Amino acid sequence: MNFWVPKETIPKPNHKPKPKKGDQEKPKTKPNKKPSKPVVVLVHGFAAEGIVTWQFQVGALTKKYSVYVPDLLFFGGSYSDKSDRSPGLQAECLAAGLRKLGVEKCTMVGFSYGGMVAFKMAERYPELVRALVVSGSILAMTCSVSETTMERLGFASSSELLLPSSVKGLKVLLSVAVHRKLWFPDRLYKDYLEVMFTNRKEKSELLEALVVNEKDPTIPNFSQRIHLLWGENDELFKQELAQNMKEQLGENATFQGIRKGGHLVHLERPCVYNRCLKQFLASLHAHGAP
Repeated sequence: MNFWVPKETIPKPNHKPKPKKGDQEKPKTKPNKKPSKPVVVLVHGFAAEGIVTWQFQVGALTKKYSVYVPDLLFFGGSYSDKSDRSPGLQAECLAAGLRKLGVEKCTMVGFSYGGMVAFKMAERYPELVRALVVSGSILAMTCSVSETTMERLGFASSSELLLPSSVKGLKVLLSVAVHRKLWFPDRLYKDYLEVMFTNRKEKSELLEALVVNEKDPTIPNFSQRIHLLWGENDELFKQELAQNMKEQLGENATFQGIRKGGHLVHLERPCVYNRCLKQFLASLHAHGAP
């Protein structure tokens, strides 16, 4: 799994003289340094890899936090030879990667598909995940939610919406994901399709594995604080769904809506989103969270 990590955690290279010819000295790899600031992990959604998704958040957070940005399996440089395509495997690999990088505790910020992975992380690894911020996501994509959402948006399947193969399809996806209409030249759409929609077979399998059959899936008893940070005009996962989820999650959950923001609220209204995110992160330390 590929990670973007804080510069200060990268070990400095050794400057020892090269071994003489015939010497068989194996190169030693230094472990990454442990982060010195509270850790925030930004987990991307389905239509872009990590650093593209969170381009407006990374710089806003690095002064006070050690920011890690993974590319989930089959995005960016990440891959797996396992046949499992579930969010559970993504969470397992993400947790293993963070521990290998020296992360002992973190706050997860998950968007859309990344939010589902973050929920799974918090459920399985409560000792690693101290808190959650989730935007435009749900606990589990049930058959009924998937079918209702796709029917409302006019698509036969989530793959048809989220894995466009043409400029026209990408424009439709963007129109669903944003509140305000945006214009880009077709050349940019073509480049984006070429770069961001690789591993189409595997990504289609990820979408299939996302849907669960349970009509009313069991709500995990999360010990962490969970903040639902939402675009009030999200057409994919509407605000009402987020408010219902808050009630299901109980007293540890809070909800905050951002006006004039759609599904891609962190890209549409980055200044407002960053301010809300930083307020929540600061409150964790104000309350003395471990």
